[in-house]
Amino acid sequence: MRHRELAGLVDDVLGPVQGRLLLGEMVLGELGGRTGAAALADGVEPRVVWRALCDALGVPESDRWGRDQHRQAPPRQAGR
Repeated sequence: MRHRELAGLVDDVLGPVQGRLLLGEMVLGELGGRTGAAALADGVEPRVVWRALCDALGVPESDRWGRDQHRQAPPRQAGR
């Protein structure tokens, strides 16, 4: 997953205003007590940030990949 794909999912699934606010302000334990934006700036992969944000918000797996029926979920990292 690329950064622009993450931005598209944030907008599509969480809404452009709320999603970006959550990405920048919500501290996530899964990301070492950082916000998604801070984790991205530190080099964490976008797919890891997206999964952590969705997990924290309780977004069902079926709703995580937006309205594009052809979008495939990126594979989970080993050990997750």
